[in-house]
Amino acid sequence: MTPIETGKPTALQGALRPETVKHYVETIFYIQHEEDRVRPGRIAEWLGVRPPTVSVTLQRLERDGWISVGTDRTVSLTAEGTRLANTVVRVHRLLERWLTDMLGFDWATADTFAQEIAPGVSDKVADRLDEHLGLPTTCPHGNVIPGRAAPYGRLIALADLARGDRARVRRISEVAEHDAPDLLELLDRNGLVTGAVLTIADDDPSAGAFTVEVGGRAMALGTATARLIWVEREP
Repeated sequence: MTPIETGKPTALQGALRPETVKHYVETIFYIQHEEDRVRPGRIAEWLGVRPPTVSVTLQRLERDGWISVGTDRTVSLTAEGTRLANTVVRVHRLLERWLTDMLGFDWATADTFAQEIAPGVSDKVADRLDEHLGLPTTCPHGNVIPGRAAPYGRLIALADLARGDRARVRRISEVAEHDAPDLLELLDRNGLVTGAVLTIADDDPSAGAFTVEVGGRAMALGTATARLIWVEREP
């Protein structure tokens, strides 16, 4: 078993706390899946800590076998780091599913509470929660729960649609979930949620703006926001 699983420090001087390791591998997982390349500066921005702190932590994570750092400073998870990240992300997404589906919390609140609750959830509790929820494939925002297959086909960014196109919302980027919780609340309130069918009523690429119709209502979106919403074209 790894030090993370046993809760015991490693024999190496300056071993990281298990909570720190989990927080970093989870962050790297999200950035890697949303933005492909993971840089120390982006990790610092995501975590809200100073770059020197991130640099030291990454050195220790690499030393302990959780990550590898390329010659170009690109960060990637090792097999062990990926296994841990999958476990952490699975718990978080199951908790979000429970908090929204069973307890009725909005997206942004569920994300915050899931972050607070997750450290106290054991694998056994996560397995029981998974069964209780009916083995869901995604979190409320459409991001796939590790170990499951995506319940949708090829996705494109809403920003790549044109006037008159119809599509079904399938996934909201983790970047939006992390960087813009107010956006999650706005999308939820306007019905621009996973499963909703939308139509591009107007688009103006030069102005960086879109107007979408969903559920009989019109909603204006900037291009940057539209790139965080992934959809599947409707026939």
